[in-house]
Amino acid sequence: MTLLFLNPTGQMGGAEAALLEILAGLREQQPAWRLLLIVASNGSFVARARALGVEVTVLPFPAALARLGEWGRREGFWSRLVLAAACARAALPTRAYLRRLRQIVRALAPDVVHTNGLKMHLLGAWARPKDGVLLWHVHDYPSHRPVTSRLLRRYAHRCGTIVANSKSVAEDVRQVCGGRATVRPVLNAVDLTHFSPIGPRLDLDQLSGLSDVGSNVVRVGLLATFARWKGHRTFLNALRLLPASVAVRGYILGGPVYETDASQLSLHELRAEAEHLGLGPRVAFTGFVEDPALAIRSLDIVVHASTEPEPFGLVIAEAMACGKAVVVSQTGGAAEIITPGVDAFAHAPGDAPGLARRIEELAADAALRRRIGDAGRATAERSFTRRRLVGELVQIYQGLSSPKAQVSSVKSRGSGARA
Repeated sequence: MTLLFLNPTGQMGGAEAALLEILAGLREQQPAWRLLLIVASNGSFVARARALGVEVTVLPFPAALARLGEWGRREGFWSRLVLAAACARAALPTRAYLRRLRQIVRALAPDVVHTNGLKMHLLGAWARPKDGVLLWHVHDYPSHRPVTSRLLRRYAHRCGTIVANSKSVAEDVRQVCGGRATVRPVLNAVDLTHFSPIGPRLDLDQLSGLSDVGSNVVRVGLLATFARWKGHRTFLNALRLLPASVAVRGYILGGPVYETDASQLSLHELRAEAEHLGLGPRVAFTGFVEDPALAIRSLDIVVHASTEPEPFGLVIAEAMACGKAVVVSQTGGAAEIITPGVDAFAHAPGDAPGLARRIEELAADAALRRRIGDAGRATAERSFTRRRLVGELVQIYQGLSSPKAQVSSVKSRGSGARA
């Protein structure tokens, strides 16, 4: 079988980490399958995919398409007018991009086109070859984007199956698409060998340009892109509310990833907010971290603070796999993967005082942190395995595949390859 993946960025984000697990698992479980990837920009994700033996084509988005997005825009007539103007500017460049994409897809002749990212879902629906099938892998709530959701509903009939990364996202997709496609929830996976309690760590203080706080200070970190809904301001306010007697230092790890207008905070904004709150050296900014496992192992507590429903919460699963105590914003898909008080602590979205109480409780009790962390690792070993994820997807691919692909699969089995 030949699988073609479409992804809107070559940089690493949560959806890209999830896709890498799929690619790695397919390499292990289906070594005879041909894996292809088209991305709209270059970056570390491209290098990691190529290291797995995936054939990668970089086809950059035109600037107007790359910047086009709905997330973070305010409601109202003026905002809708600005978005309409942005769509108009992107129309001709997108049409030219689509022609080139169709040519490449036709030449690659995939059996299944697997799209990652809302822009690629639509481009995949328009570029899908007649004898191929389309799978949308949805990692976000499309209902949060009115224009995109209308387009997804219109073209959902071209999609063989829609895979969602949680039950919460699956339900949202069903409402948006109105029953025009089959929707199946499939949880993401984590590399449990790489994300483990044992392994190298980062010197987060040195990385942040601050002095070492020593072993008596509890390190609490939020690892996320700078998307506005990831709760950086909630985290900063929670740090401000902690009593001076609680010896902690907060770390903001990560940076902006996407090019979309209005959807991301800047490092300047976050530094200004921290200064306004008087946090001083109690908070540190590391910038983008290439290997999140090293950063997570360097923390004592990992904070997830999203103010909007989290589609899945990959960093939660990664922190649990590393055996760290996690404090989770309990909404959306994130609420599905934890048991509060057992393998994680929870707080209400946007509730800085509640988050501060959870951090204070964990910071004061090292034994409690170890108990929660050990339970989190056990949950990860049950629920977030690569074998489980790829096994579910292979069944979907084989159910979707065209007669040509089914014949190829039979031939592969006959020659001893696993199908």
